[in-house]
Amino acid sequence: MTSRIELIALDGIGEVVESDDLAALIADAATTSSIRLTDADVVVVTQKIVSKAEGRLVELASVEPSDFARDWASRWDRDPRQVELVLRESASIVRMATGGLIISRTRHGLVCANAGVDVSNVGGGEIASLLPEDPDASARAIREGLRGRAGTAPAVIISDSFGRSWRNGIVNVAIGSAGIEALLDLRGEPDASGRPMRATIIAVADQLASAADLAGGKVEQRPVVVVRGYSWRPSEVGASVVVMEPERDLFP
Repeated sequence: MTSRIELIALDGIGEVVESDDLAALIADAATTSSIRLTDADVVVVTQKIVSKAEGRLVELASVEPSDFARDWASRWDRDPRQVELVLRESASIVRMATGGLIISRTRHGLVCANAGVDVSNVGGGEIASLLPEDPDASARAIREGLRGRAGTAPAVIISDSFGRSWRNGIVNVAIGSAGIEALLDLRGEPDASGRPMRATIIAVADQLASAADLAGGKVEQRPVVVVRGYSWRPSEVGASVVVMEPERDLFP
């Protein structure tokens, strides 16, 4: 473990559009910021620019809502087109709450509000962004792109904002990762008193994603943050391991 971790938000990414090379944009922004990326770094990238680069945007004008979506939207003064997208992106509906909120399980297994469909910071409210098809694959592509562009392969985390059971407020979590062990399993390791830990598994990727958001911010347009100084363990498993199996989820 390290006693000091540095968060470096990269300026100069600019507006990302479909087919943009995110690795190239990140490498250029790092150079502009006089940051030399290393294999020991972790690069945290927000989901929104990944979805933009991968073309995961939908014009709401192109969406024909179902009768169900129209009914739910009319009850809670929601846009029926956006509701329809939420239903399409959901593998299952966990809960539909007063006020119009839909909690769903996505095809990735993520349990989140509105299946990750979002109209903020994209298209003035007339375009919705969807989650990447495969966030782990997105992270791997960025990592390999950085290897080719910058000659180094830092770990990569794709982050997004999620709510939490038992807690108010949102935090950023990892929905995709490459190169880094997303879960640090300390079961069997001795605690400070020498007793073996029996249940301690740390969501490292989530912690790094959340920390990075403190530097990147929600509205500052700094969607990439370099985390430096954390001694992470390598792994190619990805962040899908963070998703709890439905049969073990007490708060689905």
